[in-house]
Amino acid sequence: MEPWRILSQEDIIKNPWYHLRKDVVQLPNNKIIDDYFVSVRPEVVLVFAITENQHVLLVKQYKHGLQQVVTELPGGFFDKSIEAAQDAAIRELEEETGYTTDDIQFIGNLSDNPTKDTNSIHLFVAKNCKRTSDQKLDPTEFIEVLEVDLQQIKQMVLSQQIHISGSVATIFLALEHLGLT
Repeated sequence: MEPWRILSQEDIIKNPWYHLRKDVVQLPNNKIIDDYFVSVRPEVVLVFAITENQHVLLVKQYKHGLQQVVTELPGGFFDKSIEAAQDAAIRELEEETGYTTDDIQFIGNLSDNPTKDTNSIHLFVAKNCKRTSDQKLDPTEFIEVLEVDLQQIKQMVLSQQIHISGSVATIFLALEHLGLT
């Protein structure tokens, strides 16, 4: 299988909130697509964080794309040219929840939407998390921290209380990693 050949690229929108690029590409059969739009997105980390008393840390916040308040795992964007994924995971965990840990392990990468997005999601399991500070939220963030018993987390996914794809996948991969499936 051959990759598509990029003939040209043009930034359509590029600001701190969104970067949209238009590619002109040639397919392996020589067909030209002159308006293939790509979202150039930063890398993402998600953290399945477990406290010392076997609770999973979740964050509840409003997501404007869905126009809903959602429950998901802590995480966020990072620039891989200036920060390692594990460092970003530790930073995002502390910023969003006020919890920290020295016991964090990488469990895999996901591609959320490889048809249109350029980024990967880096997944981590963090154990023995302790609250060490207040949240360090950006001015646009309003996050409620939830502690859910580890034994209830799978049911929250199955009942769609947690329905964000990256969090769902991370939860099941983390449970598998921990031998809890």
